[in-house]
Amino acid sequence: MKWKIACALLVGTTLPLAAAPAAAQAQQAEARTPDVIYVPTPPDVVDKMLEMADVKDGDVLYDLGSGDGRIPIAAAKRFKLRAVGIDIDPERIAEARANAKEAGVADAVSFRQEDLFQADFSEATVVTLYLLDTLNEKLMPRLLKELKPGTRIVSHAFRMGDWEPEQTADVDGRSVYYWTVPKRR
Repeated sequence: MKWKIACALLVGTTLPLAAAPAAAQAQQAEARTPDVIYVPTPPDVVDKMLEMADVKDGDVLYDLGSGDGRIPIAAAKRFKLRAVGIDIDPERIAEARANAKEAGVADAVSFRQEDLFQADFSEATVVTLYLLDTLNEKLMPRLLKELKPGTRIVSHAFRMGDWEPEQTADVDGRSVYYWTVPKRR
């Protein structure tokens, strides 16, 4: 494996993220800048997102583009679940880890510095998003293919192209959208 990585580096090619060790994954994620600027989700919107997704004990929640970690942390404080935040920005990951520790939920929440378009989130039973319409649309095929039918997806402010949400809510002028991954045909 080390030889394969060294050869790839020498010839300037990129290995699939899954084939690279953790340090190389973090370095590769660092090399890419975030696709969106960081804007925190207001607490009342976080509450609505968790409510709409019907988060409960035993869930595995993934927050894609997790920023300071407020959604996974809020979920872990309220429910007996495991939560994972994925963000490409090392500053946000450090902040999220510190916030989880301060909130007393570091044992239930983990944060990974990764490119969410390469990350494995297939074990999620709930996915939360606060990205852009274009990023949600780009992510949608993976969500539909890799998540189990019945997985709940909730997005703050942004839709997923022509995939109509099952529910929409307004929280002080902010939209929240909800979908369920359908059964495969």
